[in-house]
Amino acid sequence: MRLLIVEDDPHIAELLRDGLGEEGYECDHAASAHEGAELARLFPYSLLILDVMLPEGIDAGYVLSRQLREGGLNTPILYLTARGTVEDRVEGLEAGGDDYLLKPFAFKELRARVRALLRRASGNAQNTLPLPGGWVMDLGGRELYRAGVRADLTRREFGLLELLALNGNRAFTRDEIIDRLWSGETGVEPKVIDVYVSTLRRKTGDGLIETLRGVGYRLGRAD
Repeated sequence: MRLLIVEDDPHIAELLRDGLGEEGYECDHAASAHEGAELARLFPYSLLILDVMLPEGIDAGYVLSRQLREGGLNTPILYLTARGTVEDRVEGLEAGGDDYLLKPFAFKELRARVRALLRRASGNAQNTLPLPGGWVMDLGGRELYRAGVRADLTRREFGLLELLALNGNRAFTRDEIIDRLWSGETGVEPKVIDVYVSTLRRKTGDGLIETLRGVGYRLGRAD
């Protein structure tokens, strides 16, 4: 999954990118509200982590959130800010935010809130997701099981399967998958997706990912 971090403190931005990257998320970083707005309109992010006090002003994060909502963006927004009064929180939520975490923060709490927002956005209240063929995806542990046996998936293999699993019947083209999973990387050929799908099928069987000829891939049908 691809996340956007809008944060003007380079140290916090690096901490978030590294930590969330280790969790398997692809992260883009914007150092200002203006840059964040541009990226949010260009790429289909799964979640935005948004500072409030940015170079454009002490309320720039709220302004950006409101503008994105007015523009039709439904992506979950998590504020990460030092502004923590009741009035601040109310203003942030009314501006279109979905959750609020104060600085300084514990990374494990941030990680839990990110996972919860992503689950909520996908319509899954549970931390595990049943998949075709008897497979179960552990979204928190980022592992895949069947009958108690764990499939040995790489971070990108899990990310690809997670993208399909959390989007139900939706089919993704190869280019859309690259946009979501290879954030900021250039020169990724669409045929790379075919290789990943082939590897996933070898590890899990043929029924987990369905090919839509001329379109791309989606999660396989339920048994």
